[in-house]
Amino acid sequence: MTRRRFGLCAGAGLLAPAAMAAAPDGPDGPSRYPRRPITLVVPSVAGNVNDAVARLLGQGLTERWGQPVVIDNRPGAGTTTGTKLVARAPADGHTALLTFTAHVQNPALYAQVGYDPIADFEAVSLVAKSSVILAVSADFPHRSLAPLVQAVAAEPDRYAYGSYGVGTTGHILGELLKRQARLKMAHTPYKGGVPLGNDLAAGHIPIGLIAVGTAMPLLQAGRIVPVAITGARRSTLLPQVPTFLELGYQGFEPDAWMGLLFPAGTPQAITAQLSREVARLVQQPAIVQRLHGLNLEPVGSTPQAFAATLRADQAKWAQLVRELDIRLE
Repeated sequence: MTRRRFGLCAGAGLLAPAAMAAAPDGPDGPSRYPRRPITLVVPSVAGNVNDAVARLLGQGLTERWGQPVVIDNRPGAGTTTGTKLVARAPADGHTALLTFTAHVQNPALYAQVGYDPIADFEAVSLVAKSSVILAVSADFPHRSLAPLVQAVAAEPDRYAYGSYGVGTTGHILGELLKRQARLKMAHTPYKGGVPLGNDLAAGHIPIGLIAVGTAMPLLQAGRIVPVAITGARRSTLLPQVPTFLELGYQGFEPDAWMGLLFPAGTPQAITAQLSREVARLVQQPAIVQRLHGLNLEPVGSTPQAFAATLRADQAKWAQLVRELDIRLE
């Protein structure tokens, strides 16, 4: 997911309060869950889209269950700092991780991350998904993929593409496009999606792979132009933009996602209860509206479905990182 800043104005009364849910059997026998405040760790800075979603979920869960949900931002080392904290936390359902696609990409990019993204966690729910787009500056003459590829191929090393950082989804997909289209094009990494978007809009770099959420204000203002979008099918956020798959390029199908994890060993009944509650929350009209405002598509999956996504995506990204020889210094 993108690392951009979003304000979250969560007004009181967004969700109707309800009585605290009856809990499943906990690790110490029959009990109520949650028995105390829940800590929701976000492995990125406060104020970005991940933080906004965490606070939105936290408010809903607090009102539903009557226990505070504390948002703990733990950025650092490409999300690994906060992730390790949760991997080592007690497996009692009171510490969770709200993470994103980097969770399954990092083990292939870093020599040591200090955890196994699958074995050290219990999948709870895929909360929402987003997409990455290939976009060009408004003054760039080629606004569809075929002529863009032809222009870049005709003048090797003339053009550069930007991404929102080394080892990010945008970088990996940019290198995949270069390989499939046989392009010679330099990579310019930015420190996040906002500076990339600004330089695209200003024409300082002609081509970029940028998250939809970061790009949306610039797209709506006509300052950058979408060319292609990731995903197996068109996004409801940008239904007019064709997928890479439609345009003949494979490997761009995995969606960027945001999801909830518990430490490994958390009781299945607790995991299932939180999963059901998240699925209920993200389908409520007020929450759907907020997520759409963050340019996210709500999902709310079962633990089993999210676990399958984690396994498939880890294998996919690891293969791409290895084949494209992407390394983090």
